[in-house]
Amino acid sequence: MFITSAFAQTAPAAAAAGGDMQSSLMSMLPLVLMFVVLYFVMIRPQMKKQKEHRAMIDALAKGDEVATVGGVLGKVSKLGDSYVSLEIATGVEIQIQRSAVVQVLPKGSIK
Repeated sequence: MFITSAFAQTAPAAAAAGGDMQSSLMSMLPLVLMFVVLYFVMIRPQMKKQKEHRAMIDALAKGDEVATVGGVLGKVSKLGDSYVSLEIATGVEIQIQRSAVVQVLPKGSIK
């Protein structure tokens, strides 16, 4: 009732295999091109930015003036493996994670 008869046609094996492979490669080409563009536009710059941030955090030293993710400005007073103590005012110190440091400011920026 729902099943109809289907008749298969035979084609030469060499012509069918060659044309089939070429059409499948052509159909995958836009997908591959989209991935390549995505890599160069988004992934590669993000990896470069992460690498620069990691190098900046590793290079932190006592006395550096920094800005944090929350917008707090301070001078590095103590360094630990994963934490940094910032002096945000005379006699006021806070402890933050190293990864919260966004930018190292030029000396003398904080008065």
